[in-house]
Order: sequence, then structure tokens, then C-alpha cells
Amino acid sequence: MKILVCISSVPDTTTKISFTEGNTQFNTQGVQFIINPYDEFGLTKALQLKEANGGSVTVLHVGPATNDPVIRKALAIGADDAVRIDTDAVDAMQVAQEIANYAKDQSYDIIFTGRESIDYNGGMVPNLLGAILDIPAISPCVGMQVEGSSATMDTMVDGGKEKIKANFPIVVGSQKGLVEEDELRIPNMRGIMMARSKPLNVVAASGAEAVQKVKGYELPPEKAACKMIDADNVDELVTLLQNEAKVL
Repeated sequence: MKILVCISSVPDTTTKISFTEGNTQFNTQGVQFIINPYDEFGLTKALQLKEANGGSVTVLHVGPATNDPVIRKALAIGADDAVRIDTDAVDAMQVAQEIANYAKDQSYDIIFTGRESIDYNGGMVPNLLGAILDIPAISPCVGMQVEGSSATMDTMVDGGKEKIKANFPIVVGSQKGLVEEDELRIPNMRGIMMARSKPLNVVAASGAEAVQKVKGYELPPEKAACKMIDADNVDELVTLLQNEAKVL
């Protein structure tokens, strides 16, 4: 089984966000970057499938050399090798096209992505990737069983889950449920040492063009002070909800 796991480099969830260049650029100064958490579910599932069925797990990242430490962490977790497409990730279409241009001749059985990245939360890459490669894309995937050259997967729909069976190759958008949080793997010392000698191949970008351009960023408004109302004072509560909160 030949598996590709696409990973994003995202700010740690505790990061204090700020912007520069007239609010047109994200300020990376002092920010710690991590593997996108949704991608970690896919990476863990890929390693489980390799251990059960044999094969290989390659991680792929679209981004500059500054993101190599995040890629090395994926190698330390257990991936066999890595590929970095040497270009900045600008938007979902460009990223999906770059991944597709690399993967189309590699004969991967399964391509895992996260359902979305936690920085932009677009949720477009898995389905765009499936459309470009003309293969089934299931996202978000919250359960997966592999039998031979096909997989049966659970995905979320309004009011419940849908079960889908598809033959390889497939694209899978990962989230919690594909594996559970207590199954996620962390690098141990042996893995960290081995990661130093695992291949990290840098390939030139194919030149895919972005279709979006950021005009600017802004922070959400600060939360207003909490106003406490006595539990017995229903009239005041209703008045405030009507006149101040304007939700009634």
C-alpha cells in the first residue's frame, strides 16, 4: 500500500495573532508552528494501515524551507520519507494543484489530507484535489476500514453519517474519528534520531497560480464585559436582551 499524507504548517493554537504591512501580512515573529491537527489524524491512520498491510508512507508539504522542522516532526512520528514542494502556499486551489501535479504519476493508493487547516479553515483542498485527479474524495472522514484495494468510509452529513465504499485511489479528508485523539503519536527519541537520516526531497513547484488574493486581515472585536443579572430579576434580563443585545 502506497500512501501520501499532505501536511500543513499552522500556528500553535495558543498563538497570539497579529499582523504587519498595514494588516496585509500575518506576523510570524515569535510564533511556534505545528503540524495541522487534522493532518495528524491522517498521518496516524496512514501509519496504522502501513503496519497492518505493509507499504510506505510519504508526507508532502507545500511551503518554504522554514517549514522543514514541521516536516521532520512528521518523519519522527513514523513517515518513511518526505517531499516539500518549494513554493509559498497562497490559496487552496494553488495548493491542491501543486499536490496533484506531483501525485498524478506516483500511483498512490490513498492520499490523506486534513479536512481543513486550523488557520484559514477553508476545507477545500481534499475535494479540489479529488476533482483535479478525477478520483473519489471523502471529507470529512470519521471512520475507515480497508479491504484489499478498496475502503469503506464514514462521513458526516446533516443529521447523521453516510457510509461510502470506493476503490483506490482515493483522497481522504481526515478529522477526529478517523482515529481517536488517544491514538495520535508523538515523536520519541529513536524517531527523532531516525528522522535526521530520512529523505526530505525538495522539488520545484509546477507554477500553479492562486485564484485568490488577500486584501487585508482584521482581528475580531474584543468581547464586551459580562453583565451579571440576579436570577430572580427576569424583567431586567428581558429588557437587556431586547434593548442592548437586541436578540429578542
